[in-house]
Amino acid sequence: MLRPLSNVDPVLRRCWHPVARPAEVTDQPRRVLLLGEPWVLYRAEGRLVAFADRCPHRGTPLSIGRCEGAVLQCAYHGWRFDAEGVCVEIPALGPGAPLPPAARLAAPAGLAESHGMVFLAPEDPIAPLGRVHEADDPAFVAAELPTLPARASAGLLADNFLDVAHFPFVHAGTFGADEAAEVPHYEVGRDGWAFTMGYEHAFANREDPAVASGTRPLVQTRRLAYRLDAPFHLQLRIDFVEAGGTNVIGFFIQPETAESCRLYTTLWRNDLDRNTARLAEAVDFEVAILREDLAIQEAYDELVLPLAPSAEVHTRADRTTVALRRLLADLVAAVEGSPR
Repeated sequence: MLRPLSNVDPVLRRCWHPVARPAEVTDQPRRVLLLGEPWVLYRAEGRLVAFADRCPHRGTPLSIGRCEGAVLQCAYHGWRFDAEGVCVEIPALGPGAPLPPAARLAAPAGLAESHGMVFLAPEDPIAPLGRVHEADDPAFVAAELPTLPARASAGLLADNFLDVAHFPFVHAGTFGADEAAEVPHYEVGRDGWAFTMGYEHAFANREDPAVASGTRPLVQTRRLAYRLDAPFHLQLRIDFVEAGGTNVIGFFIQPETAESCRLYTTLWRNDLDRNTARLAEAVDFEVAILREDLAIQEAYDELVLPLAPSAEVHTRADRTTVALRRLLADLVAAVEGSPR
């Protein structure tokens, strides 16, 4: 029987994960947690670098040290490492002394900046890094939500993002509408280590200024296009049928420890006329939606995503979340080299 997927499952080491916003990584060391392991990030003369946050000498966290140009110095005994992770100086040995070959830092298999995020892959990633095409479209303006910590399962958070049956109940205070309680038929398309889904439903468009003026009704229609890139890179394109325009939501989940995640969300919108006040309102609205979701997600007792089909009861309304479980089960099988 397939085991449930936890935030620290070893198979997730073969994947890309968000670990920071680019502006958070400076010329001084920054500690991040991923899959229960600490990493240190910094910019070595502008170049993004990352290493396991552990000095090979006595295991001291390198993130409490400091950088001088491209050199990272450990706070404990002053060992110095270049941007390749090679030890270039051990003060206690004096100038010119031979340095131990094992005195080098462990780098991740992958490190990248893309669409306003820093991503890290501890080991060779089995699935490619997801893209957000609207991030490169000049018609769209980006707005970042505050990064939120959560006591939650990354798998269950992805499940929640993809679930379309909870809108009228969890989001009654934001966009949920009773008219959308019944979920019509929809299809999910698999593409390697990603899948997509298109869906249309009625919703309460409280963001639309024409609702307040009475020009358009509160309950409108929107078309949803979901995409997941394994394991937890999610995006949702929302096209507003009556009001016009598009809102793209990028949702990137960092599994920090067995019981904690960091949630990064970015909006790309082409329907607010680059109005900063309306964009700020859109961010506040999405934060309210996310907090409605977290009220459910943080209440879970077991912070794992079941992968075995018999572990839960599924219905036809759950096609996207069943697809998530199948894709992640395939990921486990591919990494561990065993049949499902």
